[in-house]
Amino acid sequence: MNDFDRRDFLRLAGLGAAAALTLEAAAQTSAPANVSADVEELTISAMQEGMRSGRFTSRSLTELYLARIDALDKHGPAVNSMIEMNPDALQIADTLDQERKAGRVRGSMHGIPIVIKDNIDTADRMHTTAGSLALAENIALADAHVVRRLREAGAVILGKTNLSEWANFRSSHSTSGWSGRGGLTRNAYALDRNACGSSTGTGVAVSASFAAAGVGTETDGSVVCPSSSSGLVGLKPTVGLVSRSGIIPISHSQDTAGPMARTVTDAAILLNAMTGLDSLDAATLASRGHVEADYTKFLDADGLRGARIGVARQYFGSSDRVDALMKDAIDVLTKLGATIVDPANLETHGKFDESEFEVLLYEFKADLNAYLAAMNPKVPYRTLADLIKFNEDHREQEMPWFGQETFIAAQKKGPLTDEAYKKALAKNHRLAGAEGIDATLKKHKVDALIAPTGGPVWTTDLVNGDHYTGGYSSASAVAGYPHITVPAGAVYGLPVGLSFFAGAWSEPLLLKYAFAYEQATKLRKAPRFLPSVP
Repeated sequence: MNDFDRRDFLRLAGLGAAAALTLEAAAQTSAPANVSADVEELTISAMQEGMRSGRFTSRSLTELYLARIDALDKHGPAVNSMIEMNPDALQIADTLDQERKAGRVRGSMHGIPIVIKDNIDTADRMHTTAGSLALAENIALADAHVVRRLREAGAVILGKTNLSEWANFRSSHSTSGWSGRGGLTRNAYALDRNACGSSTGTGVAVSASFAAAGVGTETDGSVVCPSSSSGLVGLKPTVGLVSRSGIIPISHSQDTAGPMARTVTDAAILLNAMTGLDSLDAATLASRGHVEADYTKFLDADGLRGARIGVARQYFGSSDRVDALMKDAIDVLTKLGATIVDPANLETHGKFDESEFEVLLYEFKADLNAYLAAMNPKVPYRTLADLIKFNEDHREQEMPWFGQETFIAAQKKGPLTDEAYKKALAKNHRLAGAEGIDATLKKHKVDALIAPTGGPVWTTDLVNGDHYTGGYSSASAVAGYPHITVPAGAVYGLPVGLSFFAGAWSEPLLLKYAFAYEQATKLRKAPRFLPSVP
């Protein structure tokens, strides 16, 4: 087992298999009555006020969240959103409390407990594995840039969240929220439903009030889809606004980390702590002059007055009930003073799907090999080819439900100097960006576009894998442009999000529009951990 204790391996593999096999809900009712509600739905601003007044300390908040995680994530409904807890969380909280007592408060994130996805490096006692047993020994040699920024801002990292293994880029038949190491994460609104995308653990943990907010990552849909399905605000930033160094990659042309929170304000506060130039990620150089010191200053309840909003109709039609929610949303936007342009469709919709996948295959092989080569030397798997062999050698633990055909397809690709890659990348940027979102905004003279983020999530089906229920993400993902989702109501108790999207570096505008809509509607409802839809 290459110096990795075989008993530890089998224990971790057993946990994953057990969580996958146990599909029946552990609870038949809502959350146990004895779970403390002190932190349920609590905002970051309320936590800061509580720490100023003496009602809370960072340690007491951390203890409350840890108790809630134990009661609801690991027991009771057992949503299984956390893959590993930070053994140093209470000590970090104590240190931050001592700083506050001494008169030093670092900012809005000082002492605030958060969670991060398990594909983001932390140079501490936690592992970074992307949910794979192949990386079960991986203790990162350095913090990811975004983690360093969060620590500097005073955040308490409670732990790491489960995810779709390898951020859902191992198989086209995968089940979102399942990993060999972590098992299956369940949707907190209906335990038999999926939590969507690869940042499933972060979405469920934040929605279930296991932390103040969380960090997810997206290549295409994996911040916004789990946010939509867990009733959250999720922001996929412009590529380059947040550094990717120290994050297990899929694609350097599309990957980004993004904040996931229960309110637009909390998402903006978390974004403040995540941005910044990084010499290890050249894409961040393009953010110079576009990074805002405080994104909360754009939050205006009257922010939609005078705005021109286009309706991207080609993303409607998957569900009559979702379309009805979108009609209600459009009525709200109109009442808030926006001019609606309907339709305002992307003429290039669907024309870059194949080229997007081609680029992802090339970049995944190149980017992952580079990450693995620089990883902790204790981990013996240094290439994508090594991982493919590991999965074959440990098929029962790693591939009980779906295979690795995407890995194999990526392994067959050549270097990034191949003409096929360069042509596909140029096509992506042209059709999604210049001739896609940019052209649509210009043609219809609109400031932003809207669409349903997704439909009500499907019943988890490990045998057949995911079956998506419509929605929007790809054009913004492929172009590298920002995209925010905000709760727009529910279908049979399953949350649905409204997407706002526009051109590069339009985060201030999107946050303003999302905030105005959120304040006028306040449609988020906390999950009840029901066994199925009511």
